[in-house]
Amino acid sequence: MSGESRPAQLCRRHNITSSVLYHWKKQYRRGRFNNEPTEEGAFRDRIEKLERLVGKLTLENEFLKKGLQHSLSQSQRNGKSSTGSSISSGISAGGVD
Repeated sequence: MSGESRPAQLCRRHNITSSVLYHWKKQYRRGRFNNEPTEEGAFRDRIEKLERLVGKLTLENEFLKKGLQHSLSQSQRNGKSSTGSSISSGISAGGVD
């Protein structure tokens, strides 16, 4: 056996759980221990940030679509259907969806 220990051996030797070991390993890869982050860790951080941004923008988009649809249905009920119908048909045809 070489000078390397397996994760289970390290956990037993230092009396820590495997989840703590993997958490520390993840933090190390991302440069959280005053070390340079690995390229993989930097990419993972960037991906997580972009995924959060996509989620936020998706929620905002859905909220705005519902608000527009509500506004259009209100204007149609009030007798202003000439402008609303052209916008409404654009929404149902995929213009806003």
